[in-house]
Amino acid sequence: MPQMTPVDYAVPFFILLILIEITWARRRSPAAYEARDTLSSLAMGLGSTVAGAALAGLVAAAAFALYQFRVAEIGWAWWAWIACFVLDDFNYYWAHRSGHRVRWFWASHVNHHSSQHYNLSTALRQTWTGFPALSFVFRIWPVLIGFHPAMLATVGAVNLVYQFWIHTEVIGRLPRWFEAVMNTPSHHRVHHAVNPVYLDRNYAGVFIVWDRLFGSFQREIDGVRHHYGIVKQLGSFNLWWTAFHEWIGMARDVWQAPWGAKLGYVLRAPGWTHDGSRDTSDMIRARWQALEDDRPKDTVAPL
Repeated sequence: MPQMTPVDYAVPFFILLILIEITWARRRSPAAYEARDTLSSLAMGLGSTVAGAALAGLVAAAAFALYQFRVAEIGWAWWAWIACFVLDDFNYYWAHRSGHRVRWFWASHVNHHSSQHYNLSTALRQTWTGFPALSFVFRIWPVLIGFHPAMLATVGAVNLVYQFWIHTEVIGRLPRWFEAVMNTPSHHRVHHAVNPVYLDRNYAGVFIVWDRLFGSFQREIDGVRHHYGIVKQLGSFNLWWTAFHEWIGMARDVWQAPWGAKLGYVLRAPGWTHDGSRDTSDMIRARWQALEDDRPKDTVAPL
């Protein structure tokens, strides 16, 4: 495995672009950044990096163990890199979609959506619990085909680097031919918005074609203000609450549920209840109607 990944090389450029966007925001859109929110995003990113580095060896060991059972020897040809990248992005789409539709995976992924702001620092707001959530299983199985684990790790890192720049409101729509194939800031703003028309749409990593193929695509609507965050906003900048609140909520629901419904609170969609007492669509409508301004406000509430 390489000691330096594409993400490592990209970090200085991430920081530089964030500083440029902050400068832009001060003049054009002061509400785009909020100091406590940005610090939370950066702290979540740092924690995710530490957790990832600590557990990367276990994921690599699992990948190499599976690689022993590969059905072919694909090698390192140029076409293999392209095939691996496309396949990994396809797998990312389904991992990401599951991260929104299965509560177990959502408990890990929700961290990334918990900011009520949408800027480049939001891209760094990553989970601390990706490994225990086992979300990596969506991405490592191609080693069984014959893709080398190092190749898979490299294209996965490139995929992650690509997704950084789409977390911005600075860039509007891009040329139609590009928007038709690639994930863009316009498409990803839809994904992060909690407007009812935008919820659970545009799961793509690099290629938006997966959303178009599998019925989850939504075009950004002109004139519609985006409201970011999650259906039930955190109401806090507490770092531990940001990282673990959904795990705590899921554990509470499982504990309180009757035996026949416990597994549903782990494997069903976020917001599901066995008795219909917490209907997700009603929550969305109620919270949407409660918004008082065109843009959200961060409200700090005691835990």
